[in-house]
Amino acid sequence: MDATKTLIVGAGISGLATAAALEGGDYLVLESDTQIGGYCKTIHQDGFVWDYSGHFFHFKHADIEAWLRARMPGQKLLTVNKKSFVAYKGNKVDFPFQKNIHQLPQEEFIDCLYDLYFARAPKELLGKDAPPPAAETSFKEMLYARFGRAIAEKFLVPYNEKLYATDLGTLDKDAMGRFFPHADLTDIVRNMRVPDNASYNSTFTYPEGGAFEYVKALASAVRPAAICLNEALVAIDLANKVARTTKREIRFERLVSSAPFDKLLRIAGVRHDASVFTWNKVLVFNLGFDRKGPKDTHWMYYPDRATAFYRVGFYDNIFDTDRLSAYVEIGYPKDGAVDQKAMLERVLLDLAREGVIGKEHRLVSHHSVVMDPAYVHITKGSIEAHARLSGELRAAAVHAIGRYGGWTYCSIEDNIVEARALVKSFG
Repeated sequence: MDATKTLIVGAGISGLATAAALEGGDYLVLESDTQIGGYCKTIHQDGFVWDYSGHFFHFKHADIEAWLRARMPGQKLLTVNKKSFVAYKGNKVDFPFQKNIHQLPQEEFIDCLYDLYFARAPKELLGKDAPPPAAETSFKEMLYARFGRAIAEKFLVPYNEKLYATDLGTLDKDAMGRFFPHADLTDIVRNMRVPDNASYNSTFTYPEGGAFEYVKALASAVRPAAICLNEALVAIDLANKVARTTKREIRFERLVSSAPFDKLLRIAGVRHDASVFTWNKVLVFNLGFDRKGPKDTHWMYYPDRATAFYRVGFYDNIFDTDRLSAYVEIGYPKDGAVDQKAMLERVLLDLAREGVIGKEHRLVSHHSVVMDPAYVHITKGSIEAHARLSGELRAAAVHAIGRYGGWTYCSIEDNIVEARALVKSFG
């Protein structure tokens, strides 16, 4: 039987960051795919550069960014000030929508401002007969309570329902954590005169070779012989600390997994309520056209339920190229049927209706991928179950990390920070 001190499951960002942080330690990295990177893969096709989905890198930790850059010799990194908008009834509204309601037609602006005021104004200003503050026990209730009916129903609810492909009333009110663009009444009114649409990724970096260049940078600090491709984890014997893969058995002292948490529980034979862990999947089309499309736009959000996709990202406006290169995202329930051929036809029609492409545009190249899971559904039940069950796993020296292992909403940098902190805790 093979043996290793640290068995790492998954050669995506989290797994590679863990291995890199172990430096010269004794470790093996299992990857069921034939290539490292997880969802952070790049496609080079017909002169276009696409990722599996848009990975715009934004760093809060200068040391992590410097560490990665030092391992990307000869790779030009583009630094971009993000320009993002909401497509609303044929017009563009600056993102985030809730801070730019003054850009709406007058009547709609009044509706939004009126509902916002009565949702957020202090009770002493509203009078003793004012209704009590609305409940905020779910993500949907939070949207109505903090932004009022009009803003919620014009953008926040329909957009996020398209993204998560679920009833927002089932999600925890903090399901998006620091990534949700909160704004209070003062912020929104001030933004009418002094625009400030800064977000966590207002400035992002992007390699000319695509997001996979960051994966290669991480992998450069990992022993190539320790990465075991095309080898999936099948079962874990927690009591004896033995992992069974599609090729062998491996004894370990500790195991670090970035696999989806519910899958890890099944593999480890841990009893749990599977219904607690739900998610959506996302169909991503990467599309290349023969001529330029909209300029000065990196992300466009689409709340209109008649439009299939919820977001479009524009690679050509990162690279400053003369052909429209975009990714289009469509959310599905985890059990939803995906007909890619039919959806591509609809997407092209919707892109034309939304003014992204015109009659003269010709699709010259395309690629698609289904991300399953894509966004996990963070609910009160999943939070409680994850805390309890991950504790049981840690007691057996099994650690679940990353977006899917941690069943959370996080950035790629967050994955690296978490992996480094975990390794440091090993002593």
